[in-house]
Formats: sequence, structure tokens, C-alpha cells
Amino acid sequence: MSFKTHQLLQKKKKNILELWMKNQLADEGLREDLISNDELRSQSEELVDALVSNLSNENFTDLNSDEWSPVIEILGGIAITRARQGFSPRETGNFVFSLKEALLEVLQEEINDDAKLLFSESMKVNRLMDSLSVVTFETFIKGREEVILRQTDEISEISTPVIRVWDGILALPIIGTLDSARTQIVMENLLQEIVETGSSIAILDISGVPAVDSLVAQHLIKTVSATRLMGAECIISGIRPEIAQTVVHLGIDLSNIITKATLASALSYSFKLMKLEVRKSSVVSKF
Repeated sequence: MSFKTHQLLQKKKKNILELWMKNQLADEGLREDLISNDELRSQSEELVDALVSNLSNENFTDLNSDEWSPVIEILGGIAITRARQGFSPRETGNFVFSLKEALLEVLQEEINDDAKLLFSESMKVNRLMDSLSVVTFETFIKGREEVILRQTDEISEISTPVIRVWDGILALPIIGTLDSARTQIVMENLLQEIVETGSSIAILDISGVPAVDSLVAQHLIKTVSATRLMGAECIISGIRPEIAQTVVHLGIDLSNIITKATLASALSYSFKLMKLEVRKSSVVSKF
């Protein structure tokens, strides 16, 4: 970039900021529910200041230059923050594109007597901002992936609760597909709870599992084996007729595992193992 142009943008920093803010505030998709105008202005001012301060003839087309590190760091921070706040890729992209429009508008106002020079310098600004947009999108995607992974882990934790239904008896209702990753979480949660409560019986209820194939069966067998190694008996409940037929057709051997049709049946069997008896009281309570 010529000396005149990069010096011009540094000189017009305030104008660039005001034009950029005007563009952003005029956008119908402005997310005032996710970010306040004051916070938006603070982000914009920080980025504009870093951008124009690091412009030079030598580094203008080289984002690998050390001088661009502050700009990329600020953009990365904004992109990740927006990914966590719930901004869409389009909204995040418009944040950078509207800055490009402000820069081009300043150039057009100042270089209005030389169309060839204006075109040349505008193309350089376009290339620069497009490169920064790519950096922004890459960081935004990384931030979204982190959010998705965290939410997946949280959902997995929530969807595999270990319930203490009686002294010495645990129940773990499984809802949804049981894959390798989820089986690991199930085993870890169940074994940890066995250690903490000293329980001797664990019930795996698969009423909420849509289908059982050979892979799901293997995951269940592994969980039962791990539970037994901890000194606890494991019962599988929720064996529906269609699941029983599938298990038989697949030739899966569950003969060494105690299975029950319902959670109530499994709990009743657990009481017998622990030599407990639950009966209805004949005394009617009066309040």
C-alpha cells in the first residue's frame, strides 16, 4: 500500500470508527439482546485502533507478520465470545464486513480524483479484510465446536443419572442410543457411585433405549462386567418383547445376566437378594 493510503487510514481512525458504528447500528440484524451498544462500541474501537495502528507498507498484505498479532488476537477473542454468546456465523461475518465498508468509504471520500489509484488501494483493502474475515470465521468455528462439545458432555452427564433407590441399590435409567463414548460415561458414573455408596446392586434400565443391536448388547455386557468387578450385582431391566426378539435373532448370549421386563420387577428382585420385604401397612394414618 502506498504511504499516503496507510497514513490516511491512521489519520482517519475516528471517522472509520464512527462510520463503522453507523453501519452496525443501522443493520436490521443487530443483536441488542446479546450485546449492548456500549459493549459493541468498545469492541469496535479496540479493533479499529489495533488495525490502523499496525498498518504499514511492508506488512499490509502479510498477515503472518508479527505486527498483525494484536489484531488477530482481538478478532479471535471477539469471534470466540460471539460463538459462546449465540451469534450466528452471518452476524459475526457482518461485524467484519461492515468494517470493510467503512474503510472503503473513507478511501472513496479522500481519493476521489484518481480512479485508478482508488481502485488499486480499494483492492488491497478488500484483500486485507477478506483475509481477516477468514481468520474470524476459523476462530468462530473453533469456538462453536468447543460450545457443542461442552454441551454434548453436559447432556451426556444429565442423561445418565445414577439414582439411589434404596440403601445398597442403585438404578441408572438409560435413554437414547448407547454408543462407545456414552458407555464409558455410564460405567464411570455407575462405578463411582458404587464406591461412594457401598451399594451391592445396580439396575440398568433400558426402557428408553430405542433399539438393541449387537453393538449395544456388547456395551451392556461390558458395563455389567465392570460392575461385577466392583463386587456388585447388575440387573438389566426394561427388556421389551421386541428387544427380546432382537436379542434372540442376533444370537446374543445374555444368559449370565439377570434381566427383568420392568424396573419394578428388577427392584422387587433386588429386595429378595438383599432379603428385604416390603409390604402394605394395614394401619390407616389419620391427620
